[in-house]
Amino acid sequence: MAEIVLDRLTKRFGENKGVFGLSFEVGSGEAFGFIGPNGAGKTTAIRHLMGFLNPDAGTCQIRGMDCRTQAASIHRDLGYVPGEIGFFDEMRGEEYLRFCERIRKGSFARRKRDLLERFELDASGRIKKMSKGMKQKLGLISAFLHDPGVLVLDEPTSGLDPLMQARFVELVREEKKRGKTLLISSHSFEEIEKTCGRVGILKEGRLVAVRSSEELDAARRRVFSLTFASERAAEAFEAEGFETVLRSGRRLDVAVTGELAPFLAALPRHPVTGLDAPRQTLEEAFMRFYGERANDE
Repeated sequence: MAEIVLDRLTKRFGENKGVFGLSFEVGSGEAFGFIGPNGAGKTTAIRHLMGFLNPDAGTCQIRGMDCRTQAASIHRDLGYVPGEIGFFDEMRGEEYLRFCERIRKGSFARRKRDLLERFELDASGRIKKMSKGMKQKLGLISAFLHDPGVLVLDEPTSGLDPLMQARFVELVREEKKRGKTLLISSHSFEEIEKTCGRVGILKEGRLVAVRSSEELDAARRRVFSLTFASERAAEAFEAEGFETVLRSGRRLDVAVTGELAPFLAALPRHPVTGLDAPRQTLEEAFMRFYGERANDE
């Protein structure tokens, strides 16, 4: 059963800005990744889901309710992290969380304690004195505080260090097991890969593909920097037939797309003295994906 449904959603802002005919569904208990370069339309779509914007055409629904006309009912069981979180800066963090509890008309003491411990947040200080990372933690805690059934998260780990990003991934996995439905917009490929079963890819306001995270990972182009014992050894490895990005003396940069097994099998045959595997950014993955689509067309 689909919990989140966008059906030909269209919103034009002029100069080809907005979203156009956007359609996809997120099933119950699914974490769906929503990715694309800056300006692709992710936040515009999310604001429609929150009921903040009127579409020019099409509809979006959460749990069968219209996101614009029934927003108040939807928000009762919805957790939301906006791309840019606004707080009452004069409040202390703990005051803000109590405020969230009053809005939700409940007390969530145990869950609040667990979330504060998970994200290692001291909420006693004033929000205006908190760092970007601390504010992001507070936003995450407030979104998950009331144990919502559906969560819409726009760049949820922005400003978090790698440890806290890992804690977020753990939390999403736990919530999925409990049957929660999540829509996650992110620029972290690793984050999407670890949390989402399917990924919707936007370009210029249009959905260009929906892929499983495994399919997207298989399409990634990884560049490995290898250092060899000698220039002759580097030349010998180059003869293995992998795509050479750069060769300089004993160093060889090799690009591998898809399965890593052939590349890994070739390494022991050569005197490799150094190996570095820089991460491919999600932006680079987008550009490669879009470039391949353009060539196909």
